[in-house]
Amino acid sequence: MSVQARLLTTVPAPLPPTAAGPPEIVGRPGRRLLVQRSDEEVVARPLDDAHAARPGAEVRFPAPWPRRRGTWEVSPDAGLAVFAGVHAVRAVETSGATRWEVRHGCWYGACGKLHESYDEYAEDRDHRYPDDGSVGFSADGSLVWAHVRGPLAEGELTPDTVDEWLVIDAADGRVLARADARAAAAGSIHVPHPTDPRRMGLSIGEGQDGAPLRLGTWDGEKLNVTYVEGDLCLLSVSPSGDRLMTVSHDQDALAVRDSGGLVVDGLEWDAESVVPPHPDAPSDDAEDEMPVCWDWAGGFVHETTLVVSTAESDDEWGEARHWLLDTTTPDDLHPITYPAPPGTRPTALGNGVWATLSESGEALHAWVLEPVQ
Repeated sequence: MSVQARLLTTVPAPLPPTAAGPPEIVGRPGRRLLVQRSDEEVVARPLDDAHAARPGAEVRFPAPWPRRRGTWEVSPDAGLAVFAGVHAVRAVETSGATRWEVRHGCWYGACGKLHESYDEYAEDRDHRYPDDGSVGFSADGSLVWAHVRGPLAEGELTPDTVDEWLVIDAADGRVLARADARAAAAGSIHVPHPTDPRRMGLSIGEGQDGAPLRLGTWDGEKLNVTYVEGDLCLLSVSPSGDRLMTVSHDQDALAVRDSGGLVVDGLEWDAESVVPPHPDAPSDDAEDEMPVCWDWAGGFVHETTLVVSTAESDDEWGEARHWLLDTTTPDDLHPITYPAPPGTRPTALGNGVWATLSESGEALHAWVLEPVQ
């Protein structure tokens, strides 16, 4: 049985899609931001409870390098932007001033240099498409967690360390703790704990080689890392922080895990077993038929409810499908019906809300479930 989505609101993007990456709604309910990056700047608009921009609250952070040269995050209070670049992690204030910088090894694998500045490689063709790491703010904004290519300026953890995971004081850039990520990343994302600044998830992509998942806890002195078994993409943390949503590297398995990374009993779903064939797919069992798979998208809309999608495999046959999954009754996978094309894959925002990017890329749609009559 399908469930009906209702459009809650449409949130216009601050920058045109021809000049910037897609807009995102980030942060917890009550502290949400609409953020978007161009080559020149990051724009952050604080949103109210109705997802409307708060008057006069928009801030802009000048970017230290083009967006293809790294990733970025904005602090929960929109007072600081941190850029994870090819050679350094840099914190930038709204004035454009650099608050601090932590230099590290170059993300272009064949380089091996510890660069002093972006200008050293800005025009180098070999550095045009480097690998990259990522940064994430703690729930309270006091810490920056950074995944970098080693070594730091002060040296390696061990001679075998490739990637490092750092905990940095957001106020002054002091490296408070560091650990071996035990990876050689092509990219990564941070997924913060919703309330505990001492905890963070790190989902690493190694291309076709794998997808290591790391769960970190900083005890005030040391960064303790849980190296979760398997190749997994961490997509979401529940509002309580007690449960994680993951999709396997090969996209066949969706699971809910506990805070230590172990699958909760009965809460793992194989795509080919539980997702029905696309209604427009041919009925024969052609050998070249694309198998159904979970997208690396979605998350917790409530503590026990997930929004997920199968757009990647659905694209072969027609309209992409989104699903609502009630984990209290694990067989309850419901297709979501929209009043108009929803756009892209869903992003969970919590409080029963999820978002999709419009087909034009000029806005985000926020959705809720239509109440059952």
